[in-house]
Amino acid sequence: MADDDHPLPGPVAAAAEPVSGRGPARWRLYLELTKPKVVALIVFTAIVGTLLASPGWPPFAALVWGNLGIALAAGCAATINHVLDRKIDEQMSRTRGRPLPTGGLEAYQALVFAGVLGVSSMLVLWWLVNPLTAVLTFASLIGYAVIYTVFLKRATSQNIVIGGAAGAAPPVLGWAAVTNSIEPNALLLFLIIFIWTPPHFWALAIARKDEYARAGIPMLPVTHGVPYTRLQVLLYTVLLVLVTLMPWVTHMSGLVYLAAALVLNARFLYFALALKFTDRIELPMQVFRYSITYLMWLFAALLLDHYIPTTQLPTPPLPGTGPQIYGP
Repeated sequence: MADDDHPLPGPVAAAAEPVSGRGPARWRLYLELTKPKVVALIVFTAIVGTLLASPGWPPFAALVWGNLGIALAAGCAATINHVLDRKIDEQMSRTRGRPLPTGGLEAYQALVFAGVLGVSSMLVLWWLVNPLTAVLTFASLIGYAVIYTVFLKRATSQNIVIGGAAGAAPPVLGWAAVTNSIEPNALLLFLIIFIWTPPHFWALAIARKDEYARAGIPMLPVTHGVPYTRLQVLLYTVLLVLVTLMPWVTHMSGLVYLAAALVLNARFLYFALALKFTDRIELPMQVFRYSITYLMWLFAALLLDHYIPTTQLPTPPLPGTGPQIYGP
């Protein structure tokens, strides 16, 4: 999830709703600071990590307290992003309706709210789950709220690639909540989201190129042009297709996941090719919106494959190893 619309760079961008009339209730303004749609996708991928880490039903503490702590940390990071980017948000049409640019809330109120969320998250994870999950979650929070938002976002056009590590962390966090370790299959889930992030966000950046330019943010379409960005979206999509086949290749998942991945990847590749070779004005946002649906269904397929029993075909014995029939 990434940039102005992501609490963590990597799973999904969601435009802020404008504040109009008398404005929403105060609690709604605080809720908006957490970017609830984004947090929902983050928590979903974390829950998938939690469930995949368990052969059966995961422990209560990992499933409930672990994902609650991850959600609180994501909301904290999103709120800090609102505070640090409030000047940029004022200059962009899709973000100027947020609580801080409109004056619905003051920066100090948002910071206090972020502090409550962050401290609550660490207490829940450290005492009710395990210290490893708390440390990894804190590292992800700092990676987005400080390293990405303060430095990378304004320093390089590769900001979303480098900063994508924070947004790709939730499945690893959910997995660690169960196993108290970092395992290869969890890192594979991390890799999928890490590779998914650039084509997801660069499609939005193409559609919002002029706004980023006015705000002085060096997104790839601003620094290298739209044609180059279209090519990068295609190349990363091809890489994503290959990476998403790895759960099946490594026997982490079976045929149910493979079938879903092939269908979802075919559609994503179609959009990426269309974006590269045509100039249809609606395509960047179509690619962006589909990428959100893509990630959600891909992880749902992982979960479905994990819990649906599949019939395995018997493997024929090697010559000379099968049962022998001897004559009299």
